[in-house]
Formats: sequence, C-alpha cells, structure tokens
Amino acid sequence: MGRKNTLTRFFEDIVDDTKDFVDDLIDRAKDAEENVKDTVTDVVDDDDDKQSPADVAALQASLAQLKAKVEELTALSAKTPTK
Repeated sequence: MGRKNTLTRFFEDIVDDTKDFVDDLIDRAKDAEENVKDTVTDVVDDDDDKQSPADVAALQASLAQLKAKVEELTALSAKTPTK
C-alpha cells in the first residue's frame, strides 16, 4: 500500500524541505564566510611583498640611469637632421 497523502504528511514534507533549504543556506554562508576570511587574511598578511630599503635604492638607481639614457637619446635625436 502506498503512502497516503494526508494534511500532516503535507506539512511534514514542507517542514523537511524547508529544513533542507535552510541547511543549504547555512552551508553556503559558512563557505562564503571562510572565503572572505581567507581573502582578508591574504590581503592583510602580505608581508612577503614588502621591499627592503636596499631594494628600493637599487630600483631608484636603475630608474635614474634609465632616465639619463632617455635624456641622452632625446638629445641625440634632436641633433639628428630629419629628411
């Protein structure tokens, strides 16, 4: 004999489906919360990317050399006659 459709069974199905739905929402919220926490931790804990003063000085020296070379090439191109 099959399952009888009664009013109490109907409400039981609604409650069970609602419980499953809420459980899924909570699981997704937990996953989202964990992802946000991981992202914030990654952004805040970014100590590996900080440059030392020696690295910054070396970059500034390279930039100064590059700037001097560009100025030299610009001066040479200004002296070169165009056809």
